[in-house]
Amino acid sequence: MQDGPAGKPDKLVLRPRHAAQGGSRRRSHRSGWHWLLLLPIAVPLATPLFNRIEPRLFGFPFFYWCQLGFVVLGMGVTATVRRLAGRERR
Repeated sequence: MQDGPAGKPDKLVLRPRHAAQGGSRRRSHRSGWHWLLLLPIAVPLATPLFNRIEPRLFGFPFFYWCQLGFVVLGMGVTATVRRLAGRERR
């Protein structure tokens, strides 16, 4: 930063990114498909749905393998939203 008159530093001027790059405003990459990302967040919060021991899978109580299923659900929803939202951008 350069010193202005009387030895005081000049004020820092902040400009929006698009103005600093000299380009026009970019289109937003928001999509309605992004609402699906709430699904892997909301479902695990509904603990009464999976707060039990039976049925067991390979000796693991339902609660544990259901949690692992939520991880797989989250991965699948994220990949699907990325693919579908990417189609809208083109």
